[in-house]
Amino acid sequence: MERGSGTVVEVEYAEKWDPASRTAGRALSAGEARARDAEGLPYAVLLRVPGSALPAEVRLVSWGAGFVEVWAYDEQGRRTLEAELSLLVDEEWLLNRRAISWRYPDPVMADSAQDCPRTVVDLFPDGTGRISHQPEGMRGSSLEAVLTVPKERLWSARPEFGTWRPLPGGEHLPDWVRAHVDTAGTPGASVPWRRQPSRMFSSVDFDALFRPGTRMSGPYEDEMTAVEPRRTGTLRVPSGRLAVDCPLDQDGPHFSIAVPPGEHVLDEARAVSLDGRESSTAVRLRVGEAPAVSWEMALRPCDDTRLLGEGEAYGFGTDGATGAFADAAAWGPLQRLSRQAMEDDDPEAWRYGDGSVYFLHTREPGSGAELVAFAVSSDGVHPAWVGRSADGDVVGVVVLVEEMPDILAP
Repeated sequence: MERGSGTVVEVEYAEKWDPASRTAGRALSAGEARARDAEGLPYAVLLRVPGSALPAEVRLVSWGAGFVEVWAYDEQGRRTLEAELSLLVDEEWLLNRRAISWRYPDPVMADSAQDCPRTVVDLFPDGTGRISHQPEGMRGSSLEAVLTVPKERLWSARPEFGTWRPLPGGEHLPDWVRAHVDTAGTPGASVPWRRQPSRMFSSVDFDALFRPGTRMSGPYEDEMTAVEPRRTGTLRVPSGRLAVDCPLDQDGPHFSIAVPPGEHVLDEARAVSLDGRESSTAVRLRVGEAPAVSWEMALRPCDDTRLLGEGEAYGFGTDGATGAFADAAAWGPLQRLSRQAMEDDDPEAWRYGDGSVYFLHTREPGSGAELVAFAVSSDGVHPAWVGRSADGDVVGVVVLVEEMPDILAP
């Protein structure tokens, strides 16, 4: 089989493909894969350039579940395409449901980096489509268009076993999509485009919660005023990777954020209501003294901000109304130590009190890495917001204890 200009491609089959770890399941013979295809059981088709450790293309086929997923990788092993096709019409036609194409400007940019240019195409059975072109990746604004899509571009015939053809090289975008993208935002555009600001950034100044005198309206419309924040202690992050997650979770860490290695200050924002009640509104790991001029949502590599609806955000999940800041490199040992401290009621670990939402501190003896747990108001998903200075350096990471209050005019 050929790929591109005369490149030989070997075809392999496996029970599954894990796109996160980029590993295949048990190898299958062509006969086993054909039998699974006929029975509607999932199997993976791997197209590999001889001598390459990673396949150039992978298709996960599952006719019984009604979908095909596709991944393509460049010579550096970076994703250049993710696509989803859905089996919707009398089991003979596939809807070209979704495709994401990345265009790396140089050989050193990381796989699907947040600032990597990309184009996302969504197609729907009613004949409509949406193109989101992000020349600066998720960190920049996007050009978005909603358009009518002819039937022949929505659907492709279900292929027989063994007849998958290699994808063309380049950005893997259909010619008709490429034609629209090439004129996006210009007077000669064939469809109307709308500029959408990046969903990764927040217009909220989270530092205002830690600034005495800030007036705000709470989740229940009670007016509050920020008072002097409580400096609760410090956190040692010798690896330079900060984890944010629920320490009660079995997995983790959910987020890993690059910070300067060393010891950083833990703050707790406090506010007083009109009737004199004082409560915590947010926790912060303060990394530097420079003010934050922008705030961005902490993301995992698999998070896609274009999928977020109005008011939605990615975050760590908790079933115990608990979060933690910790050294990511020592997350596993620190997590085990924190659980042991809770079970043994270790008084040294329970060093925080007097109404603070910070309540548990553990240290890994070998590295000196630390974990500090804090309480949030509810179970569910809690975003982490990363503040950056004018130079782009991380200066703080904030997690809200409750919902974000509305900042009122002075």
